Amino acid sequence: MGLVIEQLGKHYGDTPVFSQVNLTVAPGEFIAIVGESGVGKSSLLNCMAALDDWQTGRIVHDGLDLGQLSEVQRAHWRREKLGFVFQAFHVLPHLDVAQNVGLPLLLLRRPDVARVAQMLAAVGLGDLGHRLPAELSGGQLQRVAIARALVHRPSLLLADEPTGNLDPRTAAQVMQVLQDQADESGASLVLVTHSEAAAARAQRVLHLTAQGLQADAPAPIQDDLSAP
Repeated sequence: MGLVIEQLGKHYGDTPVFSQVNLTVAPGEFIAIVGESGVGKSSLLNCMAALDDWQTGRIVHDGLDLGQLSEVQRAHWRREKLGFVFQAFHVLPHLDVAQNVGLPLLLLRRPDVARVAQMLAAVGLGDLGHRLPAELSGGQLQRVAIARALVHRPSLLLADEPTGNLDPRTAAQVMQVLQDQADESGASLVLVTHSEAAAARAQRVLHLTAQGLQADAPAPIQDDLSAP
């Protein structure tokens, strides 16, 4: 069933962040959300991850209404169904690369050394599992983050500016790895980015603006992303 967002609205006090967001992401689909800074892209992504609350509307993933879940249930859903790639990597400095990648499996009580090795090889880090994060470059750290996000085979993958701290060549390599691994796993991929090159890889590009949605797709887009 994928991800379905209906009439979603969020505000902080009297300050609206976005409103009347409607969006459907099919299983295996890759979409990019772009827009000016401050329009609410990252807040929207955090709502999709059930990390932030929203005031109106609903978010449904594979038939499960995330708004009806308790905090503990949301955490369990994230562990099982969600992969999140952050711009700042968020690797644990005291764990080596293999331990960082294997952490989601450990939290699920499904440790799998072979799966960790498979993911490290897939992102081109097969020989670096024993290294600490401080010994890696920015591009390598982002590959660690991608491997960690996908190691437990999530059905929904969210990426928040995953190339924002990288040079153009490394950014292109990281995006290729992200796209290839999402395709292989069949995960729905939602990318928030300021990068035109990264967004151009998506099947659909959705612009979140104060005026509503503009789409860079040849076919009509039914989704409506609206910010105040």
